[in-house]
Amino acid sequence: MKVILSGGGTGGHIYPALTIADQIKKLQPEAEISFVGTQQGLEKDIIPRYGYKLQFIEVAGFKRSLSLDTLRSAAKLFAGLYDAYKIISNEKPDLVIGTGGYVCGPIVFMAALKGIPCCIQEQNAMPGVTNKILSRYVRKVFLGYKEGGKYFHGKAELEYTGNPIRSEILQHTREEAVKELGLDPAKKTILVSGGSRGARTINNAMLEAELALSGRAEVQVLHATGDVNYDAYMAEIKKRGGVADNIIIKPYLHNMPVALAAADLAVFRAGAIGLAELMAKGVPSLLVPYPYATANHQEFNARAVEAQGAAKVILDKDLTGDTVLEFIEHLLVHEEELQQMHAAAQKLGRPRAAEVIAKEAVLSLIHISEPTRHSLIS
Repeated sequence: MKVILSGGGTGGHIYPALTIADQIKKLQPEAEISFVGTQQGLEKDIIPRYGYKLQFIEVAGFKRSLSLDTLRSAAKLFAGLYDAYKIISNEKPDLVIGTGGYVCGPIVFMAALKGIPCCIQEQNAMPGVTNKILSRYVRKVFLGYKEGGKYFHGKAELEYTGNPIRSEILQHTREEAVKELGLDPAKKTILVSGGSRGARTINNAMLEAELALSGRAEVQVLHATGDVNYDAYMAEIKKRGGVADNIIIKPYLHNMPVALAAADLAVFRAGAIGLAELMAKGVPSLLVPYPYATANHQEFNARAVEAQGAAKVILDKDLTGDTVLEFIEHLLVHEEELQQMHAAAQKLGRPRAAEVIAKEAVLSLIHISEPTRHSLIS
């Protein structure tokens, strides 16, 4: 069985594809799995590290206004369609899966035109343009959020699975995590991260909050500022008198699964995969959506989680040291409310999403024999 996956540009499209690929390998160890991306996307560096074959096409995203760049993107689109046609003709895949980003458009579209079973996985509550277009040609759309379903108007079958997360997210207990990180198990742990590069607004607010929480006996903070922000952040902390040992500040957290396992509360951006990991671990959160995300999709993600009682949303423009401190202080005092948010987050969690998607996608192959179908389902 040959499977092609495509999704690129950002880790938010690449890592779900990798997680699904790993699950397909578990189901069908003999499957030949390859990826399609661009030379400009992060997939160029990430995919080879996981041992999968990666082929490239030439394609670029479209600006939302008519310009010379739009004409260049149109030319690249036609080149990408030709590249995709060659890959599909040479590889003859049994299944093609797209996980978003403009790179997956030509490969999924061309495969669908050739009658090859195709599926897409949409991570966000507000779907991307590419996936909305592709939904008119594929057989199935796997939804990261139920709320995303109303934006798809094609004939594809919609299935809410949640978003695929790495298996290692589920491997650690809180007890193991706090011990590995050298934290105090008796204290509530607040995990703060603005993504891999950090978030200046979150850092500015947390600086004020951490100065106020410094030395408090009941709480500890584990804060990743982002590499580019770390030195300036620490200089400002030092200038303001420093913080006690219960405030741990790092440029980057290299083992986020362990940090998530230790967390009782989080202050996060609202990227789809980060949220899926928080929900899988049942971590209540204060969400600060990235205000420049395409089509404001992070706010849609955050509002969907907030509506279920698992988080509170504060917009980037409204975030201050006082607002974040008020949120933390309230939940430290009202343990029952924190536990209600924890239960709501657990209810939203879909830790088996990748496994479900892999099974459903593989079963969409019309030539799979009934014994194999039965073994996959069981």
